[in-house]
Amino acid sequence: MVDSPSWVAALLRQPWVMPLVRICVVSAYLIGGVTKLMHFDAAVAEQVHFGLHPGWLWATLAIFVEIAGSLCVIFNRFTWLGAGALAALTVVAMLVANNFWRLEGVARFIALNSFFEHLGLVAAFVMLTYLASGERRSRV
Repeated sequence: MVDSPSWVAALLRQPWVMPLVRICVVSAYLIGGVTKLMHFDAAVAEQVHFGLHPGWLWATLAIFVEIAGSLCVIFNRFTWLGAGALAALTVVAMLVANNFWRLEGVARFIALNSFFEHLGLVAAFVMLTYLASGERRSRV
C-alpha cells in the first residue's frame, strides 16, 4: 500500500474491515433474497413483470443465487462461485430491468444511472474474487 497514507494502510489492515466490506457489497442481495423468500408471490410477480417466464422458476433461481451467493462472499468461501453467480444475476437484471436504450426522457436517465451502478457492482464482485484468491495464496 505504497500509495496510501499510513492511516489508510493501518485501517485496511484491521481484521474487521474486509468482512465488513464483503457484507456491505452483498447486503442488497442478501436482504433481497430473504425478502423474496418471505414474499414469494410478489417475487414471482416481479419476474413476470420483467417478462421472465415462468415467474416461479426465475424467482426461485434469484432467491437461491442471492442468498447462497451472498453467504459465499460473506464467509469468504467459494467466493469465486458466489461472486460470479451474483455478477451473472446482476448482468441479467441490468439487461432486463435497466434497458435504457429502449427508453426516453426521465425513464432513460434513471435506467442509465441504474445500469452503470449495477456495472460497478459487477466490478466489485471481480475485485472481491481477486482479493480472496490472493488471501488464500498468502496463507499457504
